[in-house]
Amino acid sequence: MGAAADEKDSALALPGTVWALIGACVLVELVLLGADWRLWGSPVWRGMAYGYGGFWAGLLRDWVPNYPGQRVLMFGTYSLLHAGPGHLMGNVLVIALLGRTVWRRIGSRRLLAVWALAVMAGAGTFGLLSDAPAPMVGASGGVFGLAGAAVALYWEDRRSWRGLGGVLGALVALNFATWALSDGQMAWETHLGGFLAGALALRASQPRVP
Repeated sequence: MGAAADEKDSALALPGTVWALIGACVLVELVLLGADWRLWGSPVWRGMAYGYGGFWAGLLRDWVPNYPGQRVLMFGTYSLLHAGPGHLMGNVLVIALLGRTVWRRIGSRRLLAVWALAVMAGAGTFGLLSDAPAPMVGASGGVFGLAGAAVALYWEDRRSWRGLGGVLGALVALNFATWALSDGQMAWETHLGGFLAGALALRASQPRVP
């Protein structure tokens, strides 16, 4: 009984790598939320954070950056910012669920590599396909990278086209529902780029069997 309980607790526990990803996002949002509520700082902090850390597609064209290196740094900094607590919690829940699942198969280093590549690829895809004048924020590039990695692992385990089609169909339906509920304010481009990067990174990093 004790051994079974320990095994269950271990399966449900989050690894430190996943906690680090969650903690980084939560810490930034808590600082901005406290500023919104005038507990510290100023309510202008959120707008400044978006201005300096959000992903601005226009900066890949002819917009002038706020500081040297912004065009490069924004490929990562946008993933630490969120539109508010609700946006953050949605991403945190998925990071916890998929992060643990993927980590158990590939470990911390490869998980972080998948996350980083997906975050950057999500931003790059958004920059290529979107002309939105507003900044893009959120960890969804990394989140969908984890989803892509999880789907790639599912394919390795099952090799079922029907099952794969069902999983992909569910993801498309979820994205469409989110897009509709948010009145089109969803960076589907980031989701697409992150998902593809996560799946490809997972496949590329898997050991080859001779």
